[in-house]
Amino acid sequence: MLEALVLVVVCLLLLTGILVMIGPNLSRVVKRLRSLRRPTSVPSVFQSQRREAATAGLNPKTQRVLVAAARLANWLRTHSHDDLSRELRAAAARITTNEPVGLYALQSVLRKIRALNLEDASQERLKALANELRTAVQDRFEQLELLPFRRP
Repeated sequence: MLEALVLVVVCLLLLTGILVMIGPNLSRVVKRLRSLRRPTSVPSVFQSQRREAATAGLNPKTQRVLVAAARLANWLRTHSHDDLSRELRAAAARITTNEPVGLYALQSVLRKIRALNLEDASQERLKALANELRTAVQDRFEQLELLPFRRP
């Protein structure tokens, strides 16, 4: 019993000595140890890691425009239309700073996309994504009371 008590005292003295040597850096060490913790939830293999997120402070219809633009830009990029994808992303980025200018830029990119000719299945998907973006842009145009969006 005496040996156990001596062991506990020795361990406490060693721990106190280490803490004194660490000294002012103790708070940094504690923060590092906290950051090394395992994540609370382990992502599933089948769970999608990519999420389409829009800026939180924007109007819901503007967020809808940004999400539709992101979907179309990703589709264009995967089908090797990088230049149109870049233009579309740049136009969508303008919305966050100057919304009317960004909407007009999206409108001009949509005109370029309408001129694309692809094989049948791809053409249908492109039209569906472009129509989704076009309706979102039209709704936002009407809400902002900008110049009318010409219907094709």
